[in-house]
Amino acid sequence: METVIAFIIIFGSLVFFHELGHFLFAKKAGIMVREFAIGFGPKILAIRKKETLYTIRILPLGGYVRMAGEDFDTVELQPGYRVGVILNEDDKIEKIYLNREVSNPNVLFLETETADLSKELFIEGYDEDGNLMKYEVSRNAVIYEKGQETLIAPYDRQFDSKPLRSRAMAIFAGPLFNFILAFFIFLAIGLLNGIPTNEPIIKEVINDSPAFAAGMQAGDYVKEVDGKPIGSWQEFTETIQKSPGENLQLKVERAGELVTLAVVPETLVDAGQKYGQIGVMYESPLEKNALKAFAFGAEQTFSWMKRIFELLGMLVTGKFTIDALSGPVGIYKATETVAQWGVFSLMNWAAVLSINLGIMNLLPLPALDGGRLLFFLFEGVRGKPIDKQKEGMVHFVGIMLLMVLMLVVTWNDIQRFFF
Repeated sequence: METVIAFIIIFGSLVFFHELGHFLFAKKAGIMVREFAIGFGPKILAIRKKETLYTIRILPLGGYVRMAGEDFDTVELQPGYRVGVILNEDDKIEKIYLNREVSNPNVLFLETETADLSKELFIEGYDEDGNLMKYEVSRNAVIYEKGQETLIAPYDRQFDSKPLRSRAMAIFAGPLFNFILAFFIFLAIGLLNGIPTNEPIIKEVINDSPAFAAGMQAGDYVKEVDGKPIGSWQEFTETIQKSPGENLQLKVERAGELVTLAVVPETLVDAGQKYGQIGVMYESPLEKNALKAFAFGAEQTFSWMKRIFELLGMLVTGKFTIDALSGPVGIYKATETVAQWGVFSLMNWAAVLSINLGIMNLLPLPALDGGRLLFFLFEGVRGKPIDKQKEGMVHFVGIMLLMVLMLVVTWNDIQRFFF
């Protein structure tokens, strides 16, 4: 149950912040957001606030922000269509009923002649006495159909009406917020738990190892290797790994005094490459420092972004196969393992997942944020947008392929972890 709760909190938070990025930048650009959803499928909870419906749905494997004009959600009234309308005090239409049967006595019925609910905002039609009437439509008018109500979206509130830069930022903001979330998680780890000092202090010496034979002890602080000053544990390990079989002179600080030791790293071979090892273990002391915590957050975020891009490169070049990918089942099992190491390990795992989610969404594939940004790039180059129906078809095919990939990856996860 703890794993289930941790998984839901972590995955839900990543999706929430991703969609929050889309939401905030869409609102900043003046785009109407019809729905802010966490999850897919049937609604569990729905709350409407002003023009946006906030929902939690039954499948917690994603989310979406539905912006006006994106999904052909504008209503077009064809000539001859009979509608019921209610006027406000200014004789503007504030409610439009598309149902044939309306019981409200204040409804005025019109047989539509012409109408525009996007740019010019009017309905012209014949009333029940045969008179041709034309009414302005309020910018906040509501359409009622089959028990559902939908705000109309004037063209200047629709996604496509905004400049290319605003549309691109509304899409890019999702992955951007994942990177920002990762930074703040790493920052919180640094502030609450402390950051590794990376000082080359020996925690444990393994018996019968080169370090044990040289007389190295737990607590030794490595100062020099062959006269070269050592400033971090990483620098020390790199020096040892590059010197297999060589006689090295180490200077360590022990009980306030400098001690000189001679050690010969053992030669190991991995993938045809030789490297040295002396048999010591390390645990970096933790330091709580607000300024260093900020630097730690930025460094960890950049480091993991770089590492994930490197892994993607290995996948593209064939060094990894599709079997190396993990879906929701794999992430759940990994969360179960990480949870055993405590809350800070879970926080670190959440930050890495957030970066991974941001990068995956930026891949230039149909249906992903990166695919949409690619279409914006084409629009910027050619000076006009791609045909919406053609773009929609490309994204639809992309969604189908991603679903197939998700099924394959999930099946691989099930095989790996349960069979």
